[in-house]
Amino acid sequence: MNFNIQHSVSLQPYNTFGLNITTKYFTILNNKNQLQDLPHLIQAYPKFMFLGGGSNVLFINDYDGLIILNELKDIIILDNNNNYIDIEILSGNIWHDTVQYCVAQNWYGIENMALIPGTVGAAPIQNIGAYGTELKEVLLQVKAVNLNNGQLETFSNSDCNFGYRDSIFKNKYKNKYYIYSIIIRLQHHGELNTSYGAINQVLQNKGIAQANIKDVFNAVIEIRSSKLPNPKELGNSGSFFKNPIVGKNILFNIQQQYPTIPFYTVDDAHVKIPAAWLIEQSGFKGKRIGNTGNHKDQALVIVNYGNATGQEIWQHAQTVIKTVQEKFSITLEPEVNVIA
Repeated sequence: MNFNIQHSVSLQPYNTFGLNITTKYFTILNNKNQLQDLPHLIQAYPKFMFLGGGSNVLFINDYDGLIILNELKDIIILDNNNNYIDIEILSGNIWHDTVQYCVAQNWYGIENMALIPGTVGAAPIQNIGAYGTELKEVLLQVKAVNLNNGQLETFSNSDCNFGYRDSIFKNKYKNKYYIYSIIIRLQHHGELNTSYGAINQVLQNKGIAQANIKDVFNAVIEIRSSKLPNPKELGNSGSFFKNPIVGKNILFNIQQQYPTIPFYTVDDAHVKIPAAWLIEQSGFKGKRIGNTGNHKDQALVIVNYGNATGQEIWQHAQTVIKTVQEKFSITLEPEVNVIA
């Protein structure tokens, strides 16, 4: 096989929580010729996991299997006309670097998703999104290697069954495919989305009346940087929980005590409530317990203050979930991939 298998490798450099955990086996995927050997590799190591930026994963214990570090990188232009451009992005590319590259070319569509941590391979699995934009809005296809037979298969947007931070690759096809690339369509003359969150406020503060794509990109970076700690300085995985979608009856009940609760309408019967608000109202913003806790500027972020274990972080997360459930009758779901 075209894989170099290492033994007992620390994953501390490969997870943004900075957890000092070890994987039993470790290898790197950085050559397209290795794709043909993936089924044989999986047969030899039936417990496996692909790892990209390590930004959306919490290892509770040492990993008793094979970690495959994904480093396949390239961006290919497939179609370019006066209206749009279709590009194929290999899954090992860093997502933010990809956004930065597209913005520099004045290609509209993903500028609101700047500074989302992780690699492109995680993007369709999570249906990543931020500030009113989701990947599914620009995605045309996902190319993935069937780990059973090694065939490269193509999934259309509808095939992916995208939901809120969800897709078919996170459920039905979990561990059955390796995401090789995504194909997205960006616009040469797109419309900017500045209505979500604090983007408009940042633009106003800077005196920008007619924003361009780079202005929005920079505004999103400024907002995220002010709220989210740098994982290189303070271990974290960004947003730990999903924003819950609940029935309007639940919102109505909460409004009796909290009339100013923020929410976003999803449809006629459902609303999305910011998890950060629920967590803050439950008393966890800035609360530290031992080596972990919720960040002082963003309650949605659970951090490692230096020596936390995965078990400590997960125990704290469970405490947050239980408290929010008791207070608001809403059960928070982790956005991170928890590996037991």
